[in-house]
Amino acid sequence: MSSLIGQPAPAFELVTQNKEKFSSESLKGRKSMIVFIPFPFTGICDGEGCAIRDGLGELNDMDANVVVITCHAVNLTSRWAQEYGFDFPVLSDYWPHGAVSMAYGAFNDKVGAANRMTVILDEEGIVRDVIATESLGVGREHQVQIDALAAV
Repeated sequence: MSSLIGQPAPAFELVTQNKEKFSSESLKGRKSMIVFIPFPFTGICDGEGCAIRDGLGELNDMDANVVVITCHAVNLTSRWAQEYGFDFPVLSDYWPHGAVSMAYGAFNDKVGAANRMTVILDEEGIVRDVIATESLGVGREHQVQIDALAAV
């Protein structure tokens, strides 16, 4: 079990793919899913992002937020979001490199990127679940994330 569960989610302010500031404070008031990904433009990350995009209706029905965080620069996140039609925030945790990923326990020092980890928050910003994979090469099942969010 993650040490984050039951704790307030670490606060952050990052930049979206549209070069706008995004604060974790804006997540409060609705359930939220924070999705850490290691490498945009790779098959597994692309598939996970597309599953979120294709499931936005279900997330909206649950009145839930979703954000994706990667340790890559905004120019890359912008291109990735545009190419795949991601209308949800894709946040750059580029500088200081991986600081938010580190705060959530998702940073992988060996590769300098986030591990595959999803953090589920309740309406008050309390961590209620953490879904992670054992390997960068293994994607998360989208339905598992949705089920965890629905359980909040």
